[in-house]
Order: sequence, then structure tokens, then C-alpha cells
Amino acid sequence: MSQDLITYSTDPSRYNHWKLTTDGQVATLTLDIQEDKGIKPGYKLKMNSYDLGVDMELHDAVQRIRFEHPEVKSVVVTSAKPRMFCSGANIYMLGVSTHAWKVNFCKFTNETRNGLEESSQTSGLTFIAAVNGACAGGGYELALACDEIVMIDDRSTAVSLPEVPLLGVLPGTGGLTRLVDKRKMRRDLADVFCTISEGVRADRAKEWKLIDDYAKPAQFADMVKAHADAAAAKSDRPGGAGVKLTPLKSSYDANGYHYETVDVAIDRSKRVATITLKGPGAGEPTDAAAILAKGDQWWALKFAREFDDAILMLRTNDLDIGTWIIKSQGDITAMQAMDATLDANKSNWFVRETTNFLRRVLRRVDVTSRSIFTLVEPGSCFAGTLFELVLAADRSYVLDTAENTPHMALTAMNFGPLTMNNGLTRLTTRFAEEKAPVDAAQKAAGKLLNPGEARELGLVTFTPDDLDWDDEVRILIEERTALSPDALTGLEASLRFSGCETMDTRIFGRLTAWQNWVFQRPNAVGEKGALKVYGSGSKAAFDWNRV
Repeated sequence: MSQDLITYSTDPSRYNHWKLTTDGQVATLTLDIQEDKGIKPGYKLKMNSYDLGVDMELHDAVQRIRFEHPEVKSVVVTSAKPRMFCSGANIYMLGVSTHAWKVNFCKFTNETRNGLEESSQTSGLTFIAAVNGACAGGGYELALACDEIVMIDDRSTAVSLPEVPLLGVLPGTGGLTRLVDKRKMRRDLADVFCTISEGVRADRAKEWKLIDDYAKPAQFADMVKAHADAAAAKSDRPGGAGVKLTPLKSSYDANGYHYETVDVAIDRSKRVATITLKGPGAGEPTDAAAILAKGDQWWALKFAREFDDAILMLRTNDLDIGTWIIKSQGDITAMQAMDATLDANKSNWFVRETTNFLRRVLRRVDVTSRSIFTLVEPGSCFAGTLFELVLAADRSYVLDTAENTPHMALTAMNFGPLTMNNGLTRLTTRFAEEKAPVDAAQKAAGKLLNPGEARELGLVTFTPDDLDWDDEVRILIEERTALSPDALTGLEASLRFSGCETMDTRIFGRLTAWQNWVFQRPNAVGEKGALKVYGSGSKAAFDWNRV
């Protein structure tokens, strides 16, 4: 474990950089970055520039809107700084950060931005960027992640993606992809836009599809309100009382991370983390009113929050723990009952938000640069939602006992609600969109499957018996941990998504393949690289070879 442990838990009373306010159906997230409150020493967050700590707060604030404020139907994202919306990721932070920190920072920021779009699609929340000052780099990428971008026309405010001309790197949080995939900007105009540092002002920005609307300063507030009200009128969020998100009951130590439904045990000598997921117990509520009354202590939401935190803690603090072993413990019939409750109450706003959260957490697993293996043993409860982790794993091993156990099960949750970033279920992705094996799996839904049946359906990788189990698992771990972590990252990222691509998969694929590479090149991070000499008055020295 790192001596400087980075934790993700926060709440509005501890925010340094964001202010969350609500007014009826509209919430406002106001960015007011405190330059001396960076998450690490060595830089100041000038010009409303952000680091990981800023994005942690944004992630938390959006979660609280989802769960604590069901009355909110649209969210305005704006700035408290005069003439400065956001200048993007802090350049000096990037200059002093390790390669791994930069890439993980970009990944978390991507996931947060994608979460805004996912909430627009599935939660009835519309996000509106009210650009009231200079908006550059990651600041414009934040705006791009919103459903609408409205901009003040004050003769100085501009939007820009200046990473290529100024820093020798790429927009790190989906900017290039969203320009052409989401906003449908012409490729030649996008080429112009991304190679000029001064940006584009209101009238041309709208003409080029970089924004949706603009207004003079005197009319700007009224325009923002009109857009927010119009968006709220289209939402199906119900209003009423929300669910308070209380602090997680967790502890962190040198041996791992410990929660009520998740436990992470780290073997540092082997570079392996064993993640044990604890299924629901008996007596979980089954009707919407009782679920709402239980609030954030309802197993489904508690598990989602704790598993999400565990993933982020491991990704940020334990870079050399390259292999994750996932296990489960619990009553498989209780897990089936939990999934039946999720399915039966899917029209309820709170259950819908929890299902959406589970989807986002599972997507974090898919894009995590770790080797992931699931072990199914007696006492496991890999059914439905938890079975998604068998499907998400790079390989799965089932101990086939003399009693023909352990059992596994598919539920309705495996056939639609928990899609990957490619828009497909993990079953459909597993079988490369072949219909027959997915149909066969669906016919087996609800049945307790023994190891042989799961293997015959193609749901698991191997089913060793008692005699071979220990050796096969040992060899699996020893062989995997001996391989190049760089090669494994590329291998896993390439194999986890098959078939059609979406904007999300392109964002993560391009981040892995291109930004990961650019961040290591001397042209960006060498002694005279653009990222290193930025702000010094010196000119970057480039190796002019095209590679």
C-alpha cells in the first residue's frame, strides 16, 4: 500500500472545489477551485484547473443528485470565477505526475464524464454546461459530456482543445471522440479546432456545432434557466423524498480494504488481491416502499457503493497488484431473490438508480487494467448480478466437487439491465453476438446450474476437480504474474470488448492505445518535452520522426 493513501470518500461538507445547490427541479453545480487545495503537493490549481481531488468531488456530487434529490430533473454546470469556466486538467500537476497517475486520473475522469451521459440516458437527468468564461481542454471536455452547452457571448469567452499545439498530448477525456461522434462536427473543422490554441468564440462555435446556444451577458442567466426548465419538463424523475448517502463503514490497512459486503485481501509478495463479495442475507425487502425505507443500507446499493470504492482504492493505491481474484460468499437463493426484487421494481426511481449504479460499477471492472479471474467454490453465490463478474473475468474457474456443486444461476439481470460500455450484455459479448448460445443461456435462467452444466453452456472457462484445483489455481496465478504487465494491459483491453463499438468503447480504447503512448514519449514528457517546458518560456524540442 502507498504511504500516501488516496481515498475517495467525501461529502458536500468537505468539498473544496464544488458547490451543490438545488432549486426545485434544477440543481446547480458551481466550480470554484481553491488553488492551494490540490490533492498532492507541488502545484497550484490556478485558472479553475482541476486534479483528481476535484473530480472526486464531482463524482460524489452527481451521486448525491441521483439518490438524495429525486426532485432534480436537470443540472446546470457552471463556474463561480469571473471570465473563467475551467481551463482543464492542471498542467503542472500532469508535469510532476508519474505516467501511471496520469493514466489513472484520465480513466477516472472519463468514467465520471461517461456517467453524466449515462444518467441522461437512463435516469432522466439532463446536464447543461453554462459556459460563462474561458473554457479550455478538460474544461471543454466536461462541457462536451453534458447534453447541452450554452455559452456567454462577451467577446472574450472561447472554447478550445489546445492540448496538441500547447502540450504535445491529446485531450485525455474523450474530447476528440465526442466532437465527431456526439456533436457530429465535421472532421476538417475538428482538425482546425484541435490545432489552434486560441479557441473559437460564440457565433462560430455554434456554427461549428461546438455549442448549442449563446447569449449576451445581460440575457445569459435567463437563457440558462430556459434551457434547464425545458430539459426538466421532459424528465420522468418523480420527486419526493430521497435517500441519504451515509459514510461507508470501511477500514483500510496494509493487508487490504474491508467493508460490510466486500473484503479485499492483498498478498503483496505475490502481487495478488483477493476480492470476496458477500451476498445478501435473508429478510431483504421486496417491495418499493420497504426498499426505500431501508435506504442506503439496502444490500444492492450498499454493495454497489462498497465495491465501487474498493475498485478505485486498488486502482489508485496498488499499482503493482496486477492480478485480482474474485470470490463470493452467501446464499445463492437469496441472491436470486435480490435480483427478482430488482427486476420486479425496476420502474421505481430508487431501484432504477441502484441498477444504474451497479451497471457503472461493473463497467469499471471491464476497463480496469488488471488481470481478473473469478473462482467459484462451495459457498459461493454467483447468481445474476454477481454472475456478471464471472462473465467479466478474463477467465473463470469452478471447483467441481464430488457433490456436483457449487451452483451458479442466471437471472433477468444478465439479459439487459447491466450492459457493458459497448451497449451489449456480457453474455452477448462473450459469444461474439452469436444468438444460439445466448438463447440457450436464457432458457437456463432461474435454474441452479452445476459446474458441468455451466461449462456446457459456455458460461465458465474450466472446472477442475478437487484433485487438480489447488495446482491449477496456483499455476494460473504464477504464470500470470510472471508476464509483462504492459502486454497484459493491451491483451485484456483488446479481448474484453468484441463486436460493435460505441462512443464509450472508442473513448477508452483510444485512451489506452494513444494517450497512454503519447504520455510516455519524449516529445511530451522528455526534459524538453512540451508538457515539461509549458509555462517556462522555453520552446519544446520535438523528435520529428513519425512513428
